[in-house]
Amino acid sequence: MQLDAVIFGGGVAGLWLLDRLTREGNHCLLLEAGTLGAGQTIAAQGIIHGGMKYSLQGLLSKSARNIREMPAVWRDALLGRTTPVLTRTRVRAEECYLWQTDSLTSRAGMLGARLALHVTPEPVSPEERPPALARVAGTVVRLPEQVLCVQSLLADLADQYRSRLLQIDAQHGLTFELNSPGEVRAIILHSPSDRRPLRLQPRHVVFTAGAGNSTLRRLVGLDGESMQRRPLHMVLVRGGLPTLNGHCIDGARTRVTITSDVDAAGRTIWQVGGQLAEDGTALAAPDLIRRARHELQAVLPEIDFTQSEWSTCRVDRAEGITAEGGRPDNVQVLCAGNVTTGWPAKLALAPVLAREIAARISAPTGNATQNWAELADWPRPAVATPLWDEPGRNWVNLDRDPSAARAA
Repeated sequence: MQLDAVIFGGGVAGLWLLDRLTREGNHCLLLEAGTLGAGQTIAAQGIIHGGMKYSLQGLLSKSARNIREMPAVWRDALLGRTTPVLTRTRVRAEECYLWQTDSLTSRAGMLGARLALHVTPEPVSPEERPPALARVAGTVVRLPEQVLCVQSLLADLADQYRSRLLQIDAQHGLTFELNSPGEVRAIILHSPSDRRPLRLQPRHVVFTAGAGNSTLRRLVGLDGESMQRRPLHMVLVRGGLPTLNGHCIDGARTRVTITSDVDAAGRTIWQVGGQLAEDGTALAAPDLIRRARHELQAVLPEIDFTQSEWSTCRVDRAEGITAEGGRPDNVQVLCAGNVTTGWPAKLALAPVLAREIAARISAPTGNATQNWAELADWPRPAVATPLWDEPGRNWVNLDRDPSAARAA
């Protein structure tokens, strides 16, 4: 089967790119070894950042500059005004709140962020605050940053391109034929269900597989060390919680970022990131849970956590390597031969990565000779399960059984 492009990795980056390339007339397939979005994408909090949290020092950082247009791009897609059409993606919230601890450094950071981005977030009066922020001592503002259900986003894109998605066995059913390092002549697959072979001859090969990019690059003779990992240790909370989406800032740092969803049993779930998740990489789960309880009680004095249950999840953010291992300012793209490797850096930047990679892929030649009917019985990847609904996840309540946290 001759194709214009084969994409490895079914997270938001790969699916968004598949949409773009297909709409530009390319004949493409996307290959996924696990479930769509497993790992980095499904663990994302779903906030379409506009850059304010990256400008708390009063400077228009590169990160803020590169991401500030993204809320409008995503909003147009969610409304069906542009592509990909994401009208079936569930929006958890139309806005986020930003609140500060009552300190001089926090107030300076809030002012600096406003000045740096030349925006004026909408102040929220005490009477208008959501219940969770009723007793917060500092300033509270609204940010026009939507919060998406990431699983819904993945399902929306997957449903539109089901016939172009193939489940693969990356360990025993994938072989690359190379003309030279980074120059792929063919990809040989064996179906995970019946082991039947499939030979793909793509003009372009694209790796958007997150942490899997390193292994894939080695398989095609390229440097696998061009990738770095920046871990997070996130906290999940459920039970007796109000809906809340936003950031608490302390000076130039995001103390906690909280996003809300509902689990399969109808319970409100909080996913907690920010500095807590950064610092949590050095902590065992029981210690992080205790610290998270203390932090959340400090920044949200209105909330009663006595009925809450807690869990944690470690996530690796895979990115192209940077000096000193710091956070990338923008998407990263590496090209060698007919192989392109991409990392979006953040969920919100997936449109930018798709644009950058599409610009590097030559226009369709009309020589693709695909027969989609022969793939009708090939297994298709499912969408990943949200972190809080994963089977076997351990939850603890610190008030009912304090000793349970020691074994979390």
